[in-house]
Amino acid sequence: MTVQPSSRPRVGRSSGVGRLLITVYAILALGATGRSVVQIIERFDTAPLAFTLSAIAALVYIVATIALIAPGPVWNRVAWIAIGFEAVGVIVVGALSIAMPELFPEATVWSVFGMGYLFIPLVLPWLGLWWLASVRASERAAATSGAA
Repeated sequence: MTVQPSSRPRVGRSSGVGRLLITVYAILALGATGRSVVQIIERFDTAPLAFTLSAIAALVYIVATIALIAPGPVWNRVAWIAIGFEAVGVIVVGALSIAMPELFPEATVWSVFGMGYLFIPLVLPWLGLWWLASVRASERAAATSGAA
């Protein structure tokens, strides 16, 4: 008797909702990278903290995009770290940009919780963390049912 693979589709980080998240992360990665490069080249001396934070946000979006696409447990951990860092970053920078606007003479990607990007930077990491947790739960359930 041959054992047939499960007919249930396998849920991975880059399937279903994950594809939408990857698309949004890729768009933000491109937008934030372009913004920070232009800001740093043209007027870095006017707002070095803000423009450095924009570059960091761009790097986080690039890493998160790659980590959501790439298979394996190492990339899964990288996705958790990058998206977790993003969640903390947007909260901290968002709060500081409101409480201490003098630190941010020009906006960053995460200023005022991503207001310049329609608050997508505020919502996206929470959706990303939810998705990673959902995939983890699905993989555990599949492993448990497969062991039975």
